[in-house]
Order: sequence, then structure tokens, then C-alpha cells
Amino acid sequence: MIHPFQCIRSAALAAVLTGAPASIAADAAVQPLPAAGNADKQAQMDRGKQLYLKHCFICHQFNGQGIPGVYPPLAKSDFLMADQERAIRIGCEGIFGEIEVNGKKFTGAMPVVVLDDQEVADVLTHVRNSWGNEGVAIAADEVTAVRAKTRFPTFEALQRASSFPPLPKPPEGFALREVVRLPNNGVRLTSDGTGKILYVLCADGDVYRVVPATGEIRPMLWGKRYLEHRPDDIGAPVFVLAMTMDKSRRLYIASNQLNGEKKPVQNIVTIYRTTTNVNGDPADPKPWFQTSYPGSPSYMHAVEHIAFGPDGFLYAGNGARSDGGKASGDSNYLQGGETPVTACLWRIDPKGEVPEFEVYARGIRNAYGFCWNDRGEMFATENGPDADAPEELNLIEKGKHYGFPYTFSNWGTRKAYPFTPDPPPGLEFTEPIANLGPDGGFNGEPIYTFDPHSSPGGIAWLGDDFPEGWRGTFLLTRLGNFLKTPRDNVGYDVLHARLQKNARGQYEAKISTVLAPLGRPIDLHLSGKGTVYVCEYSRGTNSAASYSLPGRIIELSVNKK
Repeated sequence: MIHPFQCIRSAALAAVLTGAPASIAADAAVQPLPAAGNADKQAQMDRGKQLYLKHCFICHQFNGQGIPGVYPPLAKSDFLMADQERAIRIGCEGIFGEIEVNGKKFTGAMPVVVLDDQEVADVLTHVRNSWGNEGVAIAADEVTAVRAKTRFPTFEALQRASSFPPLPKPPEGFALREVVRLPNNGVRLTSDGTGKILYVLCADGDVYRVVPATGEIRPMLWGKRYLEHRPDDIGAPVFVLAMTMDKSRRLYIASNQLNGEKKPVQNIVTIYRTTTNVNGDPADPKPWFQTSYPGSPSYMHAVEHIAFGPDGFLYAGNGARSDGGKASGDSNYLQGGETPVTACLWRIDPKGEVPEFEVYARGIRNAYGFCWNDRGEMFATENGPDADAPEELNLIEKGKHYGFPYTFSNWGTRKAYPFTPDPPPGLEFTEPIANLGPDGGFNGEPIYTFDPHSSPGGIAWLGDDFPEGWRGTFLLTRLGNFLKTPRDNVGYDVLHARLQKNARGQYEAKISTVLAPLGRPIDLHLSGKGTVYVCEYSRGTNSAASYSLPGRIIELSVNKK
């Protein structure tokens, strides 16, 4: 489906964003509209065309042909013309899932575009009377009536749901600005570190190219085109949450897909690697690494982060099959909890002719972020279980076990669930880093490490580009809670962690809030001197907010004035 796009204010800018020559974009912008039945309809179509160029062309293209296999055509579209009320409803609330257009199936998501009733009427009148389509003019009051039956029953309700929260106040000595509003739900950021170009991964595998200096954004890779699908995929979507870049500017993108070709159902992990095109941008992703293990019908965290370590190896956080070791009860799936390669961190040698992995550390439920300091020490955030155990920040060392599914946080022998398995005899656990406050879940005594259900995500170590008091410390995001608990609305922030060792030689952390509230911050990335980019997954700053509407990228930078 289509995605709403940044405002396109000229044919020349449209050419830049699509890669089309400026002359083609200009020609497309001045193509005569089809003959209209009357002056009012013609004026409505003129307005609708401008809205189309502003919001729709990037996916459906200037000629309404769409992108084969990715975004459906509007030109001579049986789906568009068959049901006028359905078309209006899509204009008012978007559409998700599979549709069939002109005999071909398309699966994806079109988040709602924020248009008032007259604007929806105008753009639909334009597309339903262009490129071989012929329909009646749609009136604003028709849109009003249909909108009343959608999840955003009034334009005002849509505006409230679609609004971006104001930027919070940055810490002293820093500046904060919005870089770009995303057309899709971003999950990862990466770059070559120069600050000139960012690449944004979305959960459907799409990758966008962003120029931070200007806010220019354009699609680079379409997940629908490169992600592998097998005949025996069991209906579960391919989910893509991990991306990084090597020194040759090649992207590595990790996908996970449940496949029922054999039983028990398998989770297939594929890491794609790109080449680079003549402009130096990533291109042509192909499978580079692949493995599989028994999947899960519910808690399938799988590979959710990848990054190159200082040793040159690629590290992958492969999460748990279960919430806490419980069997699924579905005979199509492996019974029991974890396998030897789940709930752990992998290490992959990228120089291998056929890349293989080793298990680097175990007992890690779901490491959504990890990074290294200047001494080569590895630190990882970890999302905890549905039980009210604190989320964790861990110092990751090779060969150690971090407790899952036997224990969480610093609970020791306390069991999270009645079904929590007993640990094997002699197995030693490494506790997470203690949070000594004042924020992140601290309530007068140490917590190991963050509020339950606050969902820590991306983490970055700050080096010499940052001022005293910041260099040698960490920033990390917290997506915010998914579960309704007595402690609703935890997270939705960026935290600052200052680590130091205690008398026993163990790290402890002073945690403070840097930015809050934010709209579901999921990842952050250092790029350029003294600059951190934060990716908001969606716009809501509390647990009652919708997940569906895409977020934005914001820039936190050292104030050089």
C-alpha cells in the first residue's frame, strides 16, 4: 500500500526524491487532466492533483502505475473503482493487510494521511478520474458520513491521533531538532558515521535514505522485493528489526520468518547483505547468512539487533522463543522452552566463505540494543518478561550466562512463574548492572536495572566528541510499556547512564532522564561529531496511544555556539 510522504513542494524536488530526471517530473506535473464534466469537477480535480503530488506519488508514481509487487496501481484499478465507500474509508483511516488489484495481490500497510473531508474528496475525485479511471465527483459531506464509521470518526479525532508531540527541552549544552517525519514505522538507524546520510529500516524491510542537513527522505530498498518468501510460510509476516553497516558502506539486514515446511515449525533467520551503487548507496540485497531453529507461535523474539564489534565480528542478538520457558501447547511447534541457540548472543565471522555463528553469551531474553565502550567492553539492554521483573542493562562477557529463563534481574531463586524451570546444577548467573538512580525506575534503593515493561532499546557509547560529563557514558532509548500494569506509562524517553565500578569491581549506573516524553523512541545512532539521532517508532507518548502512525527522527547535538 502507499505511505504518506513528506511535503513535495516542486516538481524539481519530486525528481530528487524519486530519482527521476527533473524534466520527467516537470512534464508529469503539467500533464493535462482528463476532461471533466463541469467547471466544479475540474477545479476539484486540480486541487486533488496537488494533494496527490504532495502525499501519494512517491508510492503510486506520477502516472498512477504504482511499483510492481510493492505498491498497487491506481491507474485502471478495479479495486479503487469497485467500491466508492471503501475508497473513502481508506482515505480516512488507511488500510492494512492483503488486497487484490487487477488480479495481483499486494500485502502491506497504508497509514492514514491527515486530510480533511474536502481534501479526501478532492484527491479521490482526481485519482478516480485519471489514468483511464472514470467516476463521479465525490462531495465532502459523503466523506463526512463515511468517516463517522471509521476509527477516526471526525477530522479532529484524526488530527489528535496524528499529531506529533512537542519536542522536549534538551539538556544544557545540547540542541534538539526534528529532522524528518517518517512515512513508515522506523525500527533501526545506521550510517557510515559521517553524519551526511542516515539509513532507516522499517519493520516491513523497507529502507529509507535521509539527509539530516535538509530532511530529504527517499526510499532506497523495498522489503517486498528482496525478502524471501517460501511456499510453506504459515501466514506469519516476515519481521525485520535489525540493520547495520560495514566499513564498505554495505548494509546488513536481518529478517525472521516462521516456516512450516517441516515440523516443528521453524524460524528462518536470514541476514541480507547489499552491494553499493555508483552513488555509494546500498543496493541489491542478497541472502548472506541463513540458519533456522524451532519457532514459536507467540513469543518469537528472534534476531532483533546486529552490530559489528571492535574485533571485526558481526554480533547478533537472538531472542527467546518463550516468555519464561513455558511450552506452547501447540503440537505444530517444539514443546518446551528455549533451544541451545535462542535467548543468546551470536558472533559471526564476516570473512568466512560460508558465514557461521558461535554462541557468545547465554541467558539473554531479548537484547534489543548493544554497543561497546572504548575498552572493548560490550553492554546490552534486555527486555524482561510479562511478569513484573525489571528490564536489564548487562555487561556482556564471553561464555557467561545472564539468567533467562531461570531468573530475572537480581531475583536469585525467586521464580517469575510457577512453570519457571529449575537451573541446571552448577550454572552460575551474572546479575545485571544496578541502577542507583535518580531515574529509570529508581525508588530510593537500587533496582536491577529499569522499570518493568519500559522496553529499553537502542544504546550508544559517547566518545570524545561530547563534553565533559558526557564523554565515556551511554545514552539509551526506552520504547515504553506494552502491558497495562500499575506502573503505566513508563519509558517513552532517552536515558543517560554513567557507569562506574564499586568496591567489588562490579559496574553500577547513575541513571538520569535526558529527553521525555518522546513518541515510542526505539533506536538511537551516533553519526557525525557530537550528534545522536533518535528514531521514534510512532507518535504516542503513553500506553493509551496508537502504535499505527509512524514517528520521526530527531537530532540531539552538542550546542557549538
